Amino acid sequence: MVSDMSSSAHPEPVRKGRTGRPRSAETDAAILAATRASLVELGWSKLTMGEVAGRAGVAKTTLYRRWTNKNELVVDAVAVLFDELELPDRGSLVADVEGVVLQFADLLGRPETKTALMGVVAESTCDDALRGRIREAIVDRQKRLVVEGRKRAQDRGELPYEADPETEARNTDLIFDVVAGAVVHRALVSAEPVDAEWARRFTALLVSGLGALSV
Repeated sequence: MVSDMSSSAHPEPVRKGRTGRPRSAETDAAILAATRASLVELGWSKLTMGEVAGRAGVAKTTLYRRWTNKNELVVDAVAVLFDELELPDRGSLVADVEGVVLQFADLLGRPETKTALMGVVAESTCDDALRGRIREAIVDRQKRLVVEGRKRAQDRGELPYEADPETEARNTDLIFDVVAGAVVHRALVSAEPVDAEWARRFTALLVSGLGALSV
């Protein structure tokens, strides 16, 4: 999973209020790949827009037409990595959860992901706009995995269907928070391994509580 992901599979939204020629997916992909490479080599504090532009082989004006600052650029660069996460049907809710937990942990173990996340989260504590961008580009997009996994488990008869869409949405948020929070804390804060045994025990705890959400 160390290869860079082309943004053509998940095109970045065009910024409102900007006009001119259509954006090039190839240029976007090169810039985002250069951002990740710069993060690994230089770290968050030394990363600059000029460094990224030079590494990507584009003019700084090209970069600034797409991203107004370093924070936005890094969020989008790491968001592409999170879009690699998938939830193949492993035959049961338990197997699906264990699989995505281990896949998520592998992603967090990549130097570019770790450096980017720690940097933008720290910056977002005093930047509401950045916090909103993280939510939109990473958090909200990855809730698709919870929606997909619950629907599959409901179709198998492993979980009850929700009659109320608002309850369904709240439960989706809660499940995402529990899984993401636990794995991020374990991998990045505690710096402990997220191995198969931890994933098994965590999944058992999570799945045993999922039925209570319908109460």
